Amino acid sequence: MADIKRVGVAARYSDLVIHGNTAYFSGYVPEESLGRSVTEQTRDVLAQIEQSLTEIGSDKTKLLQATIWLTDMASYDEMNSVWDAWVAPGHTPARACVQARLADPDYALEIQVIAAL
Repeated sequence: MADIKRVGVAARYSDLVIHGNTAYFSGYVPEESLGRSVTEQTRDVLAQIEQSLTEIGSDKTKLLQATIWLTDMASYDEMNSVWDAWVAPGHTPARACVQARLADPDYALEIQVIAAL
């Protein structure tokens, strides 16, 4: 049986859980672009995801699944314009995108991913 490695363990969640050759990330929210446009927040979140993938020896070509929560589906096309430029052609993950109320009203989106190592 494969070991389970937890990174960034807090009282309620871990930032990352690795089991076998699969990495399960918690949701990413804007850090540098809080309160700015959906375009800027999407770029911020995707940069965080890419950095985290690099840190564990993976990359965006190994994304298996993504879940995106938007506070307003009216921003769907704006978010997708950044997403489409970021994902690796031919390596797009399975994906869901829904509207949701997020923990902070300044968050326009949150993205959670699962990736292979």
